[in-house]
Amino acid sequence: MTKPPRICPCNNVVPHGELCACQQKARQQRNQRHDTRRPAARDRGYNHEWRKARVEYLAAHPHCRECARLGVARPATVVDHIIRHSGDKNLFWHRANWQPLCEPCHNSIKQRQERSQ
Repeated sequence: MTKPPRICPCNNVVPHGELCACQQKARQQRNQRHDTRRPAARDRGYNHEWRKARVEYLAAHPHCRECARLGVARPATVVDHIIRHSGDKNLFWHRANWQPLCEPCHNSIKQRQERSQ
Protein backbone atom coordinates (compact mmCIF):
# COMPACT_ATOMS: atom_id res chain seq x y z
CA MET A 1 0.00 0.00 0.00
CA THR A 2 1.48 3.35 -0.98
CA LYS A 3 1.15 6.33 1.26
CA PRO A 4 -0.73 9.38 0.01
CA PRO A 5 1.02 12.54 -1.15
CA ARG A 6 1.27 15.51 1.17
CA ILE A 7 0.78 19.23 0.81
CA CYS A 8 3.94 21.30 1.22
CA PRO A 9 3.66 24.63 3.10
CA CYS A 10 4.09 26.29 -0.32
CA ASN A 11 0.88 24.45 -1.39
CA ASN A 12 2.54 22.06 -3.85
CA VAL A 13 1.44 18.43 -3.79
CA VAL A 14 4.48 16.27 -3.03
CA PRO A 15 4.72 12.46 -3.31
CA HIS A 16 5.26 10.69 0.03
CA GLY A 17 8.94 10.52 0.99
CA GLU A 18 10.04 13.26 -1.40
CA LEU A 19 10.95 16.88 -0.87
CA CYS A 20 9.28 19.77 -2.66
CA ALA A 21 11.49 22.00 -4.82
CA CYS A 22 11.21 24.76 -2.19
CA GLN A 23 12.37 22.33 0.53
CA GLN A 24 15.27 21.11 -1.63
CA LYS A 25 16.36 24.70 -2.20
CA ALA A 26 16.10 25.51 1.54
CA ARG A 27 18.14 22.41 2.41
CA GLN A 28 20.82 23.35 -0.13
CA GLN A 29 21.04 26.88 1.25
CA ARG A 30 21.19 25.58 4.84
CA ASN A 31 24.00 23.18 3.90
CA GLN A 32 25.93 25.98 2.17
CA ARG A 33 25.63 28.18 5.28
CA HIS A 34 26.83 25.29 7.44
CA ASP A 35 29.80 24.62 5.15
CA THR A 36 30.93 28.25 5.21
CA ARG A 37 31.05 28.20 9.04
CA ARG A 38 32.66 24.76 9.28
CA PRO A 39 36.47 24.55 9.53
CA ALA A 40 38.30 22.83 6.69
CA ALA A 41 38.76 19.07 6.99
CA ARG A 42 42.49 19.48 7.62
CA ASP A 43 41.76 21.91 10.43
CA ARG A 44 39.42 19.31 11.97
CA GLY A 45 42.22 16.71 12.03
CA TYR A 46 41.65 14.89 8.74
CA ASN A 47 45.22 15.21 7.48
CA HIS A 48 47.87 12.85 6.08
CA GLU A 49 48.22 11.09 9.43
CA TRP A 50 44.46 10.46 9.52
CA ARG A 51 44.40 9.18 5.92
CA LYS A 52 47.17 6.71 6.74
CA ALA A 53 45.39 5.49 9.91
CA ARG A 54 42.12 5.25 7.97
CA VAL A 55 43.64 2.97 5.32
CA GLU A 56 45.13 0.72 8.01
CA TYR A 57 41.84 0.55 9.93
CA LEU A 58 39.79 -0.28 6.83
CA ALA A 59 42.28 -3.02 5.90
CA ALA A 60 41.75 -4.58 9.33
CA HIS A 61 37.95 -3.95 9.32
CA PRO A 62 36.86 -4.28 5.67
CA HIS A 63 33.08 -4.61 6.12
CA CYS A 64 30.42 -2.06 7.01
CA ARG A 65 29.23 -2.58 10.58
CA GLU A 66 25.66 -1.40 9.88
CA CYS A 67 25.25 -3.62 6.82
CA ALA A 68 26.71 -6.59 8.72
CA ARG A 69 24.00 -6.16 11.37
CA LEU A 70 21.49 -6.71 8.55
CA GLY A 71 23.37 -9.74 7.25
CA VAL A 72 24.83 -7.94 4.23
CA ALA A 73 28.55 -8.00 3.45
CA ARG A 74 29.30 -4.57 1.98
CA PRO A 75 32.80 -3.08 1.89
CA ALA A 76 33.46 -0.25 4.32
CA THR A 77 34.82 2.96 2.81
CA VAL A 78 34.45 5.35 5.77
CA VAL A 79 35.98 5.29 9.24
CA ASP A 80 33.31 6.87 11.40
CA HIS A 81 33.68 8.27 14.91
CA ILE A 82 31.00 6.54 16.99
CA ILE A 83 30.92 9.41 19.49
CA ARG A 84 31.30 12.80 17.84
CA HIS A 85 34.76 14.10 18.76
CA SER A 86 33.98 17.83 18.35
CA GLY A 87 37.69 18.66 18.15
CA ASP A 88 38.74 16.50 21.12
CA LYS A 89 42.02 14.99 19.83
CA ASN A 90 41.96 12.13 22.35
CA LEU A 91 38.48 11.07 21.25
CA PHE A 92 39.41 11.65 17.60
CA TRP A 93 42.35 9.21 17.77
CA HIS A 94 40.82 6.68 20.19
CA ARG A 95 40.37 3.62 17.94
CA ALA A 96 37.65 2.16 20.16
CA ASN A 97 35.61 5.17 19.00
CA TRP A 98 36.01 4.19 15.33
CA GLN A 99 33.71 2.03 13.25
CA PRO A 100 33.83 0.94 9.61
CA LEU A 101 30.86 2.06 7.51
CA CYS A 102 29.99 2.09 3.84
CA GLU A 103 29.28 5.53 2.43
CA PRO A 104 25.48 5.01 2.14
CA CYS A 105 25.23 4.01 5.82
CA HIS A 106 27.47 6.89 6.92
CA ASN A 107 25.51 9.42 4.88
CA SER A 108 22.06 8.21 5.93
CA ILE A 109 21.84 6.11 9.10
CA LYS A 110 24.69 7.80 10.95
CA GLN A 111 23.63 11.33 10.00
CA ARG A 112 20.05 10.63 11.11
CA GLN A 113 21.35 9.35 14.46
CA GLU A 114 23.47 12.47 14.97
CA ARG A 115 20.60 14.81 14.09
CA SER A 116 18.35 13.12 16.67
CA GLN A 117 20.85 13.72 19.52
